[in-house]
Amino acid sequence: MRILVSDDVSEKGVALLREHFDVDVKTNMPTEELLACIGEYDGLVTRSQTQVTKQVIDAAKNLKVIGRAGVGVDNIDIPAATARGIVVLNAPEGNTIAATEHTVAMMMAMTRHIPQAHASIQAGKWDRKSFDGIQVQGKTLGIIGVGRIGSRVALRMQAMEMTTIGYDPYITEERAQQVGVELVPFEELLAKSDYITIHTPLTKETHNIINAEAIAKMKDGVRIVNCARGGCVDTEALAAALKSGKVAGAAIDVYPEEPLTPENNPFIGMPQVVQTPHLGASTIEAQIGVAVDVAYGVIDALEGRPVMTAVNMAPIPKSVASVIAPYFKLAERLGTIGIYLAEGPIKAVELEYTGELAATETQALTTAFLKGLLNPILQDSVNFVNAPGIAKKRHLQVRDVKSHRTGYFSTAINVKIATEKGEHTLTGTLFAGKEAKIVQIDRFRLDFKPEGYLLLAPHLDKPNMIGQIATVLGSAGININGMQVGSTAIEGTNLMAIATSGDIPNDIMLKLRGIEGIIDVKLINCEG
Repeated sequence: MRILVSDDVSEKGVALLREHFDVDVKTNMPTEELLACIGEYDGLVTRSQTQVTKQVIDAAKNLKVIGRAGVGVDNIDIPAATARGIVVLNAPEGNTIAATEHTVAMMMAMTRHIPQAHASIQAGKWDRKSFDGIQVQGKTLGIIGVGRIGSRVALRMQAMEMTTIGYDPYITEERAQQVGVELVPFEELLAKSDYITIHTPLTKETHNIINAEAIAKMKDGVRIVNCARGGCVDTEALAAALKSGKVAGAAIDVYPEEPLTPENNPFIGMPQVVQTPHLGASTIEAQIGVAVDVAYGVIDALEGRPVMTAVNMAPIPKSVASVIAPYFKLAERLGTIGIYLAEGPIKAVELEYTGELAATETQALTTAFLKGLLNPILQDSVNFVNAPGIAKKRHLQVRDVKSHRTGYFSTAINVKIATEKGEHTLTGTLFAGKEAKIVQIDRFRLDFKPEGYLLLAPHLDKPNMIGQIATVLGSAGININGMQVGSTAIEGTNLMAIATSGDIPNDIMLKLRGIEGIIDVKLINCEG
């Protein structure tokens, strides 16, 4: 597989990708050049400069994953990528500390006029009267977005004896209390805060969240910091408030249009404003961190594993991921085995989660099951992004339930597959918390790893059935890795389950079906 790195990314991330794929680094490409070459690549890694528009995505015939080495994905047309089943992922953790520290630095630089004083002394002046600042001790800091960065800013400014309040409809009171932030309504935050700092993604709800109307509700002399996304602040409204004195100062790292030019910078000539050119993530450590994080995400996506940082599928919190991660392979293999068992179109599937899975979020595991179920029967690639949508288009009813009933296994995934001809059931679990096992197919109890090939042969309960099947397979040079026999629901019949390490040719399958007493023979490729 081939990867295109279209922006400057740390060499450590590129080196990691090169251990797995062919990688081309082509930065600063004009749009025409990107459109001409993108069709050759399976993966694209960018930062903020490359604009991954619908036009680019339409031209990317083989593209399976887009990795953004950073947090913001404003430069990627996510709906277009999702419609194509392309995984879009970012690196939300890699630059958290860098962005936090830059926010604090900008806040203090604005408060004490450090850039202006530096410029003055560099110009040969000794002017102490023009740069009187204020102290942050005892002031109230309003934090819009108390997430990864906002919560860390809160903790640092609490150490400087600031009172921290926050507005964030997506976190709990318990989490806010853990980081020492009092959650308040948005209007209350505007009215109470001496400083306001923004730490939200750019969405329809947060676009221009700081506008003329919001500024009018703030204290006179408020100071505003934006190191998040440029579109969160109406810069013209902020500039007007700075000129009138309503806002005493601003510290700005991000802008609605970048790069900033004299023509689109409304803050030129304002000594109460500190500006930097989008440097929030610009530390050596952060650049290495986001590059390595996004490389691991791209590798997972292209090797068919779930991507915890995908932005166009349901997010998986770390606390959930730690529980469900060992079950992904099992869920996908249950789906693959299920499609082989089904005799005819599948109408509905039900996944029942028990044990520790009943107490957590399992949507991602259901998606893994659908991926395994649909991949063997469709020409187009099915992945964690498009599997739910494909199932919906095929009018497949999908239901998952949580159960606290006790069974043979403390934690299991029980699957029911309904077809026009009847119903099949499957049960899978983990042994020792890590080894995936299929422990039941329909009413037949067994114990095998969902790897390689599984031969299922219902047969009459009479002597020498095992010997005849073993002889045919042995004569064909097919190694038997394991075998189990048990009774079925039909009186006088058994089911033989034979694990083999390789495929079984059609002529050998015909010989097996020709053995007297064999009711049916079905070969399942557990790996799809």
